[in-house]
Amino acid sequence: MIFIVVKFTIRPDRSPEWLSLVQDFTESTRAEQGNVFFEWSHSVDDPHQFVLVEAFRDAEAGGAHVNSEHFKTAMSWMPDVVARKPEIVNVEVAQDGWGEMGEITPTQ
Repeated sequence: MIFIVVKFTIRPDRSPEWLSLVQDFTESTRAEQGNVFFEWSHSVDDPHQFVLVEAFRDAEAGGAHVNSEHFKTAMSWMPDVVARKPEIVNVEVAQDGWGEMGEITPTQ
């Protein structure tokens, strides 16, 4: 699985609309056959920072994603909205999706 985390810092005047701006991109990516998950978080420390956590089945699925029309469309308008170049962590992990956390089990 390809696991990716991207930190986006958005221009202050545009950050309130960020999640609306990326809605089509998010929905289209989630519909990709090789997408495992694609989730946005809003920083609790910086109101203009959003973190994207995403995963793809394998390198082939990741390649299909970056070559998709919705990816190219998002990359074309995002430079006008970001405050600085996004930061990324991109790794291949020997896992096929979410696993259970061993330290917590719900009480009955």
